[in-house]
Amino acid sequence: MAGLAVNVDHVATLREARKAVYPDPVSAALLAELGGADGIVVHLREDRRHIQDRDLQILRNVVQTKLILEMAQTPEMIKTAIDIKPDLVTLVPEKRQELTTEGGLDIISNAKDLSESVKKIQESNIPVSIFIDPDLMQIEIAKKIGANMVEIHTGSFCDAKSDINKQENFDKIVKAIKFANSLKLFVNAGHGICYKTIKAFKGLHEIKEFSIGHSIIARSVLVGITQAVKEMVELIREL
Repeated sequence: MAGLAVNVDHVATLREARKAVYPDPVSAALLAELGGADGIVVHLREDRRHIQDRDLQILRNVVQTKLILEMAQTPEMIKTAIDIKPDLVTLVPEKRQELTTEGGLDIISNAKDLSESVKKIQESNIPVSIFIDPDLMQIEIAKKIGANMVEIHTGSFCDAKSDINKQENFDKIVKAIKFANSLKLFVNAGHGICYKTIKAFKGLHEIKEFSIGHSIIARSVLVGITQAVKEMVELIREL
């Protein structure tokens, strides 16, 4: 069965909207683990719009499953990762003006620098994943530069408005997942997955873990985080 990594960024987004001390993403992470989460994901952005350095430090001390740090490929973030030592680093693109990560990292135009960054992080015994679009060439280069795994961006499918576009984009995702698996890369999937779209991934056993945030946090407003995670875990078990 694939695992579930829960992204708690949006809990911090709500806190930062009022510059309050609540709700606490650390508490949310612990409740997500109680619900059956296999990992906790946070994206420490350069502008610190939601997750703060203190959150990351505390999470490293209290998370009992695994801590996954999403981050841009910058000297500051690489130093932070080496200091904090998360269980996994996922390199993602980052734009100041975006609401959330809009697409995969372009490895093709940045292969040399990415390769150096991957090696530097791995030298501290931290495995590295790269968040990429379902593009076979991007996956091939991810393998060449030494990434331990890739996370396939599923937003093109989850956010598609028509059935035709959904199917076209899902077919690309399936092809990308199977290709990455054939290269002996671990494969995660994430972005835009909700309680409905998760069902489309039935039978794709190549996926090691789903990374899901917004839909679970949104559901938790109504039923609580632990219950919201339990419901998603049950859906993943049926895949």
